Amino acid sequence: MNYPLTLRFKIVALAPQMFVEDADGQTILYVRQKLLKLKEQVEVFTDRSRATRLAHIQANRILDWSARYMFTDASGEEIGSVGRKGLRSLWKAHYEVFNPGDEQHDFSIHEENPWAKVADSVVGGIPVLGFFSNYLFHPSYLAARADGTPAMRVTKQPAFWEGRFRIDKLGELSAREELNLLLSFLMLNLLERRRG
Repeated sequence: MNYPLTLRFKIVALAPQMFVEDADGQTILYVRQKLLKLKEQVEVFTDRSRATRLAHIQANRILDWSARYMFTDASGEEIGSVGRKGLRSLWKAHYEVFNPGDEQHDFSIHEENPWAKVADSVVGGIPVLGFFSNYLFHPSYLAARADGTPAMRVTKQPAFWEGRFRIDKLGELSAREELNLLLSFLMLNLLERRRG
């Protein structure tokens, strides 16, 4: 993939949808969350036509306090999973990324500056001033290996009328690790939008 990637979504939409574009502006992923499901379900396609499904994401439980989200490819084979750490995520978002069938996490994703997200959500709720919060505050999330080596970062970018994030690759990753982290960042984005 040609980095940096841009993840964007409309702030006001009935069904959450996201687009991931490469550095050349080509859409490489189209993400659509299914509505009215007891367990969260998200479909990931290679483009907006939804002709080719790349992955399916499904929660392992109804309540998402510490849910784990399983990633499967178009043939139903497991790619990996991501789980939010419930209590650890109250103040500062913390997620763990797993290999297929593995109980030991490969990567940890954590919020680098929780104050940026707090300020973004507080100012974003103020009429008129909220339009400018996207230009003032930029929450970011870092994915690192178990030994602390940085792998990927997603950072909020300035934008009107939509959410926009930049995804940077910071280290060497296998194709499976890269896809697992991208899917984890997509799920993180859907979950953290609800928290503010």
